Amino acid sequence: MSTHEHHGTAAAKDHAPASTHEHHEAAAAQAHAGHGNAGHGGHVAQFRDRFWLSLVLAVPVVLFSEMFADLLGYMPPSFPASAWISPVLGTVVYLHGGRPFLTGAVTEARSRRPGMMLLVALAITVAFVASWATTLGFTDSLDFWWELALLVVIMLLGHWLEMRALGAASGALDALAALLPDLAEKVTDDGTVEVPLDALRTGDVVLVRAGGRVPADGVIVDGSAHLDEAMITGESRPVRRGVGDQVVGGTVATDSTLRVEVTAIGADTALAGIQRLVADAQASSSRAQALADRAAAFLFWFALGVGVITFVVWTLIGDTFDAVERTVTVLVIACPHALGLAIPLVIAISTERAARAGILVKDRLALERMRTVDTVLFDKTGTLTTGRVTLVGHAATGGTTDDELLALAAAVEADSEHPVARAVVAAHTGARPGVSDFRTLPGRGVQAVVGGRTVHVGGPALLAELDAAVPEDLAGPTARWTEQAASVLHVVVDGRVVGALAVADAIRPESKAAVDALHRRGVRVAMVTGDARHVAEAVGAQLGIDEVFAEVLPTDKDAKVAELQARGHTVAMAGDGVNDAPALTRADVGIAVGAGTDVAIESAGVVLASDDPRGVVSVIALSTASYRKMWQNLVWATGYNLVAVPLAAGVLAWAGIVLSPAVGAILMSVSTIVVALNAQLLRRLDLDPARVTAD
Repeated sequence: MSTHEHHGTAAAKDHAPASTHEHHEAAAAQAHAGHGNAGHGGHVAQFRDRFWLSLVLAVPVVLFSEMFADLLGYMPPSFPASAWISPVLGTVVYLHGGRPFLTGAVTEARSRRPGMMLLVALAITVAFVASWATTLGFTDSLDFWWELALLVVIMLLGHWLEMRALGAASGALDALAALLPDLAEKVTDDGTVEVPLDALRTGDVVLVRAGGRVPADGVIVDGSAHLDEAMITGESRPVRRGVGDQVVGGTVATDSTLRVEVTAIGADTALAGIQRLVADAQASSSRAQALADRAAAFLFWFALGVGVITFVVWTLIGDTFDAVERTVTVLVIACPHALGLAIPLVIAISTERAARAGILVKDRLALERMRTVDTVLFDKTGTLTTGRVTLVGHAATGGTTDDELLALAAAVEADSEHPVARAVVAAHTGARPGVSDFRTLPGRGVQAVVGGRTVHVGGPALLAELDAAVPEDLAGPTARWTEQAASVLHVVVDGRVVGALAVADAIRPESKAAVDALHRRGVRVAMVTGDARHVAEAVGAQLGIDEVFAEVLPTDKDAKVAELQARGHTVAMAGDGVNDAPALTRADVGIAVGAGTDVAIESAGVVLASDDPRGVVSVIALSTASYRKMWQNLVWATGYNLVAVPLAAGVLAWAGIVLSPAVGAILMSVSTIVVALNAQLLRRLDLDPARVTAD
C-alpha cells in the first residue's frame, strides 16, 4: 500500500473486506457440578481448595497412622478416640479430596478409555477399603490411611499445577467485537443522533469523526481521510480513502471526518467474517493426548492384570490372607505419586520459566507441539518489521549537506500530521528554520516557504508537476532504496532537487538473527503480508525467507496456514494483528507478539511479551527441553512401577524377597522426589533470545 499518498509515492493496492486432557475435563466438570462456575478459573480454584483442605487433613492422618509411626520408630499420640482420627479424617480426604478422581474414573470407565483418573481411583479405593478392614479388625497389616491421604494430596497438587498452567480461556471473539464502537452517529435531517450499532440499517449514513472508529462496513459518501486499517489488513501505513471507497467496520479515521453509507451490518460485515474464521479454526483444532494419559492407561491394565494374577497364584498356594495383602499392595502402589507429577511439574516449571523470559504459554500442549514444528510462518508488519514508518535513508546533492537536507525537510513537514511527515520530523533532532505559507498538495506532497525559498517535499508525481530533474548522483541511492521496498521522497528548493529521502517500515534488527537461527535448527521460514509483492519480496530477500506470501487478504492468511499444513508441514504462526487471529488459531502453534492486538494474544497458544522475533527460537528451545524432561520423568515413574509392582506381587518370594506395603510406600515417595528434582533442572535453561540464537 502507499506510504504517503499526499506525497504521491505509490497507488494504494486494491482492498476487499473480506487441550485439554479429557480426564481433566471430566474431573473438572464433575468437581464443579452444582457450583455454577464452569469457567477455567473456577476449575483451578476447586482443585486448589480441595488440595489445601486435603493437605490440612492429611497431617493428622499421617501423624496418627500406626504404619507410618512404625516406619519412623515413634509412638503416635494416644488419647480416647485417637485411634479414630486417621479413619475419620482419611474418609473425608477420600470422599472430598478424591471426588474428582472418583467421578473422572466413572467417566473413563463409561467411555472404555482408562487413564489417570481410573488408575488413581483404583488405588485410593483399594487403600480405603483395606484400611477400613484393618480399622474394623478384619486384618492387621493393611493400614493405608496415611498413604491414601498423601496420594490424594499429591494428585490434587499435580492437577492443580497443570490446570493453572493452562492460562485463561480464549477470549478471541470478545476481543474482535471490542474493535467496534458502542455507539454510532447516525446522520438525520435534523443533524446527527447517537444510536446503538444494532439500530443501524443498510443505507443509513453515519458520521465518523477524526480519531473515531468506523461502526460498520460501508462506502464513503463525503470527505476523505487516512484510515488505519492495521487491525483488519495488517498494513502498517494509514491508507487514503475518499468518496466512493469501501471502508471496513473497526478501522480508524486518523485525520479527517467522514460520512459513510452503511452497506453491511451484523453477520455480513468483514469483522464478523473474521470472527467466524476464528470460531471455525478453534473448532477444527485437534486435541493431543498427553503422554501421562497413555502411560496411565498402560499402567492401569498392567496393575489390574498383575493384581488378578497375584490373587490367583497366592490363593492357589493356599494362603488367602497373603493373597489379599499382596493384591492390595500391588493395586495401591500401582499408581505412583511420580506419575501424577511427572507431566504437571514439568509444565508448571517450564511455563514459569518461560514467563520470566517474556514467554507466556497459554496452551498447555503448545510446548509439546512446538518441538515438532518444521515451518514458522511470520506475519511481516509488526513482527519482522517495526510496524512504524521511519526514515531509513537520505542523500544530499548540489552542495547541500545532509544536516541541511534533513532540516529543510523536517521544517516543511512539521505542520503535517501524516505518519510519514512525523517520521521525517523525528529523524532530525536539531534546530529547524522557520516556515511560512505551508500547503498540502494532495496526491503530490507538501510545500512551504523557508527563508525566502520555496521548498517542496514529495514523490514522483511532484517531480513531474514541477518538471524537476533528478541529479545523476542521486540515481544510485534511490534505485537501491526502491529495490529495498522503501518509498522515495525528493526535496526540491526553488525548482532544483537538492536531495532524496527514503521512508519504509523498517525491518527489526533481530529478525535476521531469528531467521538464521531457525534455519540452523532445520526449520523453514515463510512470511505472509498484505503488502504489495515487490515490498514483500524485498523484505524476504533481505532476511533469507524461504517462501513469501504477498497481497494476502485476511481470509487468505488462514488459508495459507492450511495450505502449508496440507503439504505435510507442522506450522507455527507468529503475528500481531486481528487479521492474524484465524491463522494463529488454525496453526499447530499460534504465537502472538506482545505488542499485538488483544485478539491475536487471545487466539494464540504462546505469547511473546516483547516484539523480538527471536523469542520464537526460545520457544522451540523450551519445547525441546521440557519434552525431554517429560519423557525422563515418565520413564522413571513407569519404570519404577514395572519393577515395584512385580516385587509387590511376590515374584521373588521364593528367594525371600518380598516388597512389604510399608517399603512400597517409601519407594513411591522416593520416586516422587526424583521426579521433582529432575523437573527442577529446567530452571537452569537459558532462554535469553540473544544467547539462544547465538548457539
